[in-house]
Amino acid sequence: MPDPLLEIRGVSKSFGAATALRDIDLTVHAGEVVAIIGPSGSGKSTLCRTINSLESIDTGTIRIDGELLPQEGKDLARLRSEVAMVFQSFNLFSNKTVIQNVTLAPQYVKRVPKADAVRRARELLARVGVADHADKLPAKLSGGQQQRVAIARALAMDPKLMLFDEPTSALDPEMIDEVLNVMTELARSGTTMVVVTHEMGFAKSVATRVVFMADGCVIEEGSPDEFFRRPRTERAAAFLSKILSHGNEQ
Repeated sequence: MPDPLLEIRGVSKSFGAATALRDIDLTVHAGEVVAIIGPSGSGKSTLCRTINSLESIDTGTIRIDGELLPQEGKDLARLRSEVAMVFQSFNLFSNKTVIQNVTLAPQYVKRVPKADAVRRARELLARVGVADHADKLPAKLSGGQQQRVAIARALAMDPKLMLFDEPTSALDPEMIDEVLNVMTELARSGTTMVVVTHEMGFAKSVATRVVFMADGCVIEEGSPDEFFRRPRTERAAAFLSKILSHGNEQ
């Protein structure tokens, strides 16, 4: 098997007296879609944010494509351009149009000529179904449309790895599917993705691997079929029982 695209070894992180991550080990290979699930407060989002140094780690190592994650400076900026992140709250520039949001980073970080950046942005906006909104400000778009713009913005950097931190949690129910459909298409096209999510339907049908976290630890991981049909730990079985009993499997 080739070397992993993402390799996390012995990573721990505390906020004051509260331990968010405890000795995390995780590897992700190119083309994988890894869904990270678990109860609130289990450390899922913190783990996601450490992968591109939005949160520093206390101990352990994180490697992207074999390279140790830098902590600061130009090397960190370069690596962040290869590890794109889609946030739960979109994080679009409110005073920039949709097309400007998507073209800014390629132009200023990767020095892509403006005409090339605009052409690529229009292709990506069409891919995620919001091409008609290119010249609007984000406030004129629905939450689902804004999140699809955020995905196009991430793709514009041609990242090696895409991180999604609860990308549907801020959306109204009718908008969730439109974002999940875009993410499903990305997965099928071979995009390497780490997705923190509470959407069990997505984890079941799209992920290649499910990682279950609780209390800052990886409790178990396996294929979606293995995890959802035959969880190996009582903690995972109890979580699934509670989730499924509330009809939240979709």
